[in-house]
Amino acid sequence: MILVTGGAGFIGSNLHAALYGRGAEAVVVDHLGVDGKWRNLQKHPPSLVVAPEHLPAFLASAPPLDAIVHLGAISETTASDGDSVWHTNVTLSQELWRWCAEHDVRFIYASSASTYGTGAAGFDDAFDLEHLRRLRPLNLYGWSKHAFDLWVAGQCAAGRKRPPQWVGLKFFNVYGPNEYHKGAMISVVKVKHDEIAAGRPATLFRSDQPQIPDGAQARDFIWIDDVIAALMFLLDRPGVSGLFNLGTGTARTYADLASAVFAARGETPNIEFIPMPTRLHGQYQSFTEARIDRLRAAGFETPFTSLEQGIAAYVSEFLTQADPYR
Repeated sequence: MILVTGGAGFIGSNLHAALYGRGAEAVVVDHLGVDGKWRNLQKHPPSLVVAPEHLPAFLASAPPLDAIVHLGAISETTASDGDSVWHTNVTLSQELWRWCAEHDVRFIYASSASTYGTGAAGFDDAFDLEHLRRLRPLNLYGWSKHAFDLWVAGQCAAGRKRPPQWVGLKFFNVYGPNEYHKGAMISVVKVKHDEIAAGRPATLFRSDQPQIPDGAQARDFIWIDDVIAALMFLLDRPGVSGLFNLGTGTARTYADLASAVFAARGETPNIEFIPMPTRLHGQYQSFTEARIDRLRAAGFETPFTSLEQGIAAYVSEFLTQADPYR
């Protein structure tokens, strides 16, 4: 049995679909809410849904667990409630780590590419305190993920008891089905598709960096199926532990992304540049690109989907279908 926190969310529900397809029993920890988030699970109902506030009581008498995949978090990059973010993203993660260490349960958790900040210190997923302490996240969310990475590194460096397998994954920009509940944090691919489908230009932020032309801001965009392939690989390899980037290793521009959405819809590109919102100034990553050497060295050999291939699949198989869910 595998427990997935955030299991009704974007990455969590796609992971649950893969586990369900394999016949594995999974417990989902999440709130289904009242806005249709349950649809992320409609085609693969979980055996049990546990509300996050009931998780400690569940773990106190839980059946044997093979692994906890901890994806639940406050993930808004514009979040401002420091106490809430710390409790959810750091304290709960620490509690789950300790529980897994005590009960010999494997632990895989979500970190984030936002821990790299501007990228001035590079995008190397080296797992040592000296390297990690050089990173400077730009926002509260990234800082909270970085704080937990540092805590894990400290636990390991001190030789304290740890889960039999532990993995932290620095997710880069993931896009794909079942992200529709994410509001302002929905992927740029989905946002641009909706603009184009409504007959409007695809709008992109003007660059706030004088050395970067408008539309040339670049991120490492990764198709959800590649993320799930990596998670399933790790669940199948209990001997693999460590902190790993999970991106494609290739940065692509926002202009590339918008053009790929137009191409997937069979339309001529029409891109308009708009001012970047003030709230994003100083918090916006103009470039991210994962180093994936360590993930490859760990044995993950699956080729990554190109941006054009991923967007084409997203548009044709989900976004233009009556039922866009997986």
